[in-house]
Amino acid sequence: MDKRVLVIIPAYNEEENIVRVVDNLINNYGQLDYVVINDGSRDNTAKLCREHGYNLVDLPVNLGLAGAFQAGMKYALVNDYDYAIQFDGDGQHNPQFIEGMEQMAEKENLDIVIGSRFASEKKPFTARMLGSRLIEFCILVTCHKRIKDPTSGMRMFNRRMIHKLATSMNFGPEPDTVAYLTRCGAKVGEYQVEMNDRIAGESYLNPINSMKYMFNMTTSILFVQWFRKRGL
Repeated sequence: MDKRVLVIIPAYNEEENIVRVVDNLINNYGQLDYVVINDGSRDNTAKLCREHGYNLVDLPVNLGLAGAFQAGMKYALVNDYDYAIQFDGDGQHNPQFIEGMEQMAEKENLDIVIGSRFASEKKPFTARMLGSRLIEFCILVTCHKRIKDPTSGMRMFNRRMIHKLATSMNFGPEPDTVAYLTRCGAKVGEYQVEMNDRIAGESYLNPINSMKYMFNMTTSILFVQWFRKRGL
């Protein structure tokens, strides 16, 4: 891996997962740099990171995923990284696929590479995948681009995207941001990956929050994004 790649790990109340996730990166993927963005956790996430000597940015208050993500992008920009990858602190993402994503970005001159569960695998027809299919359709209609796994949180961004996301407001690490950047001319590709099940802790996406998430994403993609100033 010739390029400098930063793994950005936003973490909120991940005391049960963070050591396993970061130790795996350190012990098995030493060619990758990483930074943990502790998003004002109320548990021992920051304490554990300090005890283990991890590279940590400790936000004094909870900014939410969008704020933690932008803090990571600012870190990548200031430290002159070629690529930054959004990486969950709960252990669901596999670092073994990062090198392949970087190679795909280089070979195809891509701005964004999504670690996709369905790049070459068929998406199942399940209730759980209904939301993913709806967002996929909304992006296809508005951007004329088919993204098979729009809700994947494993996304790699090149220098141009790092600068855009670090210096612009209100760009969260969500499908509507990918849709907006696609409409602005960003080149997006998908790389086949496998995801792990969450071992410990609880996801915020319970049934109620999942419905809210779907409403917010589809509304943003279909309507809100059209009022944003276009340009990269």
